[in-house]
Amino acid sequence: MKIPLAWLQLSREKIRLLIAIAGISFADILMFMQLGFKTALLNSAVRVHEQIKGDVFLLNPQSDALIAMKSFSSRRLYEALAVEGVESINHLHIGFGIWKNPENQSTRQIMVMGFNPKDQLFTLPGVAKNLEQLKLSDVVLFDDKSRPEFGAISELFNTGKTVKTEIDSRKIIIGGLFSIGSSFGADGNLITSDLNFLRMFPNRNKNLIDIGVIQLAKNTDKEAVINSLKQKFNSGDVVVLSREEFVQYERDYWENSTAIGFIFTLGAGMGLVVGIVIVYQILYTDVADHLPEYATLKAMGYTNNYLLILVFQQAIILACVGFLPGLGISMFLYNGAAGATGLPIFMTKSLAFSVYILTVIMCFLSGAIAVNKLKSADPADIF
Repeated sequence: MKIPLAWLQLSREKIRLLIAIAGISFADILMFMQLGFKTALLNSAVRVHEQIKGDVFLLNPQSDALIAMKSFSSRRLYEALAVEGVESINHLHIGFGIWKNPENQSTRQIMVMGFNPKDQLFTLPGVAKNLEQLKLSDVVLFDDKSRPEFGAISELFNTGKTVKTEIDSRKIIIGGLFSIGSSFGADGNLITSDLNFLRMFPNRNKNLIDIGVIQLAKNTDKEAVINSLKQKFNSGDVVVLSREEFVQYERDYWENSTAIGFIFTLGAGMGLVVGIVIVYQILYTDVADHLPEYATLKAMGYTNNYLLILVFQQAIILACVGFLPGLGISMFLYNGAAGATGLPIFMTKSLAFSVYILTVIMCFLSGAIAVNKLKSADPADIF
């Protein structure tokens, strides 16, 4: 089997090849980390949304995201019961309170979610089995994937101890655990009943809610019911969203309305530019060093197209060889970042494929720039 000429030229200078691979891997790591953080941002932002049991959602049109909700009258949610196809309703209160660490008395902001425990609103096992606990006064469920700064709550609870602490100076009891995880907007989470929520936040109006959750009857035309709800609530004081639109509503905020999403995209773009510069320098130097050889090939009858394909082959080989170390190192960094932050940072096939395509494009563009030097290879110069 013949060894490609492009690989022979690249491997002839071992040190230069290693530098090229390291440069491409570094650029890939930059892109992997930035895109990985962006993916973690979007996935963590909709963790709660994906665990709410509901088909249709009502929001105040002024609400931006889960961390910036605007309330609306609960009367609008009850009016939805008059629409054919609506089976049941529930509501969700969202607030941020000051949590006191029961171990060292330090304080930290935590997100609190309150709902009516008469129905199972969350699909989380830890919530479903503790609905009766939530009906007790000042009892909350703690997210065991919250950041460690809130204290070793899950460890204390699992030992059988009664865990008591405070939210906004109100004493509460940990009645159970559930798992969602932190996000860019909240380092920790609590779930409780709507009555307990109002006790923690006495300034909140009991007739105002943040999210209306509607469950449709089985074998119902979902689109028809949603259209009926939109016609009923056409005054503009509430927004009617399907489950998919509810999730996308949150994603759009973090991706398009905050600086974080833009910064991660910009960081990935900078990694692409860095890779283009590195690969261009390698290919340009290789072409310049072998310019007499290229001129000889031209004198022998090889066309410019053959030589251009040769350079592009080198670019593709560099992309493939440099991508693998970048992928491996990025997976290691993902594991470390996920353990340190609690964010859903992990490698996916789509993410790996996206960065691979960007790597190929990066090397291809570098080759396209470097071949300009190849055009100056004149056979007459060697005689």
